[in-house]
Amino acid sequence: MPVYSYVAINKQGKEKKGSFEADSIEDVRKMLRLEGSIPLQVYEQSAINKDLSFSLGKPVKIRELSVFCRQIGSLLSAGVVIIQALGMLSKNTENKRFAKVIKKVQQSVEKGETLADSMMEHKNIFTSFMIHMIKAGEASGNLDSAFVRLADHFDNEAATKSKVKKAMIYPIAILVVMVGVIFVMMLFVVPNFSEMFAGMGTDLPKITQMIINMSNYFTKRWYLIIGVVILIIVALQMFSKSETGKMIFGRLALTMPLFGKLTVKSSTARFARTISTLISTGVPMMEALDITSRTIDNTIIKKAILSVKDDVSKGSSLSAPIASVKVFPDLVSDMIAIGEETGDLDGMLVNLANYYDEEVKVATDSLLEIMQPLIIVVMAAIVGVFVAAMMSPIMKMYKMLDTI
Repeated sequence: MPVYSYVAINKQGKEKKGSFEADSIEDVRKMLRLEGSIPLQVYEQSAINKDLSFSLGKPVKIRELSVFCRQIGSLLSAGVVIIQALGMLSKNTENKRFAKVIKKVQQSVEKGETLADSMMEHKNIFTSFMIHMIKAGEASGNLDSAFVRLADHFDNEAATKSKVKKAMIYPIAILVVMVGVIFVMMLFVVPNFSEMFAGMGTDLPKITQMIINMSNYFTKRWYLIIGVVILIIVALQMFSKSETGKMIFGRLALTMPLFGKLTVKSSTARFARTISTLISTGVPMMEALDITSRTIDNTIIKKAILSVKDDVSKGSSLSAPIASVKVFPDLVSDMIAIGEETGDLDGMLVNLANYYDEEVKVATDSLLEIMQPLIIVVMAAIVGVFVAAMMSPIMKMYKMLDTI
């Protein structure tokens, strides 16, 4: 749907500017008149304007979605009608971009659209998971509880992501520092030593000569090295977006030492919590599996969930195909089987999600405990090579002096 910018006079007689998504300029004029404004100018945004308006707005974070869901759930429980609730939140939301989206959703609902359909027009903000939850809540008459469940889901999702990021940030930061130290040594420290060694008039040890040769290449071709590194990073990013790349990197993420188990546990927690949240509000299992597959980043696990969906569509229980895909821990299929037998699948999935959320926390702490001494050892080894390379000629020179 095209986006139109407008200039209008509001009820207070003041000029205001904004934008609307609409089918035509006339529809924008009608919407402005309905809210009591007098349109002066209405024109379709260009591609440049759209990009600028998008980039200047703050992205909507998962925590902001959680707050939005919890607030609107509380307002609906207190008896506030949905249009008023949306109006109140649009005025009190700090993120201006998100506030504008909420306002547009309110205007769409005022025109007779359902809340889910109104949110569907802003899929860059509201995910298909959220929209299906709202749709189910509207159909069952439990919209307030659907929003509360969404808020709980987003809180747990944010907490899990935060734990995983915590585990990744430390080694990445150390790696960047390590690369920086190597470049500084090669570009500034080693050349000073090489000038001193040139006047010694003796053959240098092999390790020293190798480091000096590398330093000379770095000094003369540093721009080429940086260019190659950037090229490799860009190539890897492009390859990771291809189907083959997604499969390779997905498999690598699941089998990589130290990090593989963390990926499996975090994906399992997300799978269990998303399925539980969806079926608790009446979303059919087939739809729930389809939506859940879209929330998983790892392609291997995503394809496994879609395979489970195919088996369930043929009449299979959920636990049997979960066990056969071999991407989730055995405990998952066992717990789901118990839930199916007892008729409490939703509750069992919640227990699974809580268990693996805790496992992610434990795995993160364990990973950090292992990574810290490991990184120190690696850095010590690299520094040790440089020290040995620089000190070997000096020690050799001292020995020669002792023989004189």
